[in-house]
Amino acid sequence: MSDNKQAQSYLEMKVKTASPIQLVIMLYDKAIVCLNTAIELINKKSIKYDIINNNIIRAQDIVSELMLSLDFEQGGEIAQNLFAIYDYCMKEMIDGNIKKDAVLLTNVVKILTELRSAWAELEKKEASMKTSNKSSTQNATNEGSSFNFKV
Repeated sequence: MSDNKQAQSYLEMKVKTASPIQLVIMLYDKAIVCLNTAIELINKKSIKYDIINNNIIRAQDIVSELMLSLDFEQGGEIAQNLFAIYDYCMKEMIDGNIKKDAVLLTNVVKILTELRSAWAELEKKEASMKTSNKSSTQNATNEGSSFNFKV
């Protein structure tokens, strides 16, 4: 199997086994990578406008997907605030693409990076809660019995 196919298979498995929070983090990661690629090419005064454009559009697609995934009924004010932030990012990416302005795109990267950090923190808290819940369940199960089985 070629390296490219192996990488694709790995990515597919990672997506299929990821939690919803991990999927959101992966979307942020990809959007940030795409924008950083575009920024780097703009700063180098590259004439590879098709590559710059495609990377910005890919980041726009990702942010659009994040917007569409918001649940306003359950998310309430948080979902509304995220929508406003995503909308601002979309406008900045459109302007950044038209003007080939690295500063506008860098501002979007900063915003997405902060949001990604917040989601990563949420993932850590969720993982620690699951771990503590497992421990509590195991302790409660073991407390009522004088047998400790190890498998």
